[in-house]
Amino acid sequence: MGAYILRRLLLIIPTLFGIMLINFTLTQFVPGGPIEQILARLEGGGDVFEGISGDRQDVELDMGGEDSGYLGARGLPPEFIEELEREFGFDKPAHVRFAQMMWNYIRFDFGESYFRSISVVDLVIEKMPVSITLGLWSTLIAYAISIPLGIRKAVRDGSTFDTWTSGLIIVAYAIPGFLFAILLLVLFAGGSYYQIFPLRGLTSDNWEELSLIGKIGDYFWHITLPVLASSISGFATLTLLTKNSFLDEIKKQYVITAKAKGLSEGGVLYGHVFRNAMLIVIAGFPSLFIGIFFGSSLIIETIFSLDGLGRLGFEAAVARDYPVIFGTLFAFGLVGLLVGILSDLMYVFVDPRIDFERREV
Repeated sequence: MGAYILRRLLLIIPTLFGIMLINFTLTQFVPGGPIEQILARLEGGGDVFEGISGDRQDVELDMGGEDSGYLGARGLPPEFIEELEREFGFDKPAHVRFAQMMWNYIRFDFGESYFRSISVVDLVIEKMPVSITLGLWSTLIAYAISIPLGIRKAVRDGSTFDTWTSGLIIVAYAIPGFLFAILLLVLFAGGSYYQIFPLRGLTSDNWEELSLIGKIGDYFWHITLPVLASSISGFATLTLLTKNSFLDEIKKQYVITAKAKGLSEGGVLYGHVFRNAMLIVIAGFPSLFIGIFFGSSLIIETIFSLDGLGRLGFEAAVARDYPVIFGTLFAFGLVGLLVGILSDLMYVFVDPRIDFERREV
């Protein structure tokens, strides 16, 4: 097992390098870089993207009418623009900037945000509690409900219970997370009906004044609606995955043999079927957690006014804050790859008969 883990760890290097190289290359062709953003703001032109779709004549820059290459540079001295380029490192060729960036990231030096005057690490740590809350609790709730429900549906396949729950699950899966979040706000957060849960934030304004029990209660009071909204789609997918996995195992010959030997239904289900059927469910844990952690957080955070990694990534992309974009991409890409290895270790933990040493990576 040690050799397999070592091979997987070594495979992380070219994979992560490829991810960073592709994304860095793509940014070289995207208009509206950080220099253009700053120049547009200095000229009072608002967002630099307003000029991208305008008439090309509006891009004619400088006192002499020449195009300096930046949409917001009208009337600014060339020396000032060159100083900005040196400060942000854009006076160097792209391959040199990429090599320097990767060398810093290998040493876990992610630099400082262009526009926030704070290091990328501190910025991520500041936003992390919101995303951890959404990702962790949504995943735990999805597994706590979906696995027992999926097993029950598999055992009672074709029954009225299975039919009705399948209908509810399909409806839940079809509802977009943001629409469900708005519905929860309207019903339970001071919309047209009840004022039961708070409208925004992760904690109350008087958080520091509360007792330990009060802080725990206030925390769960605030996260109830966001967690419900972010877990609905994962709950539906995981339930059907669990049911289909157990149905596939229940129909196999070893189950029929075990029942013929007189074992009880519970003994067969949890003594033999469970271990085999849970493999595919466990394999889906990393992708489900990462998906909730990074994917759906932006809309949920925006609706519930939560300042987490989703909003941070969106704002960094709009502002072309490259240290935040690439720093978080490198860190979270590394985490995702390591979680993939953890998933394989969970396979072995559930079923020690699996031997990855005999397989090629």
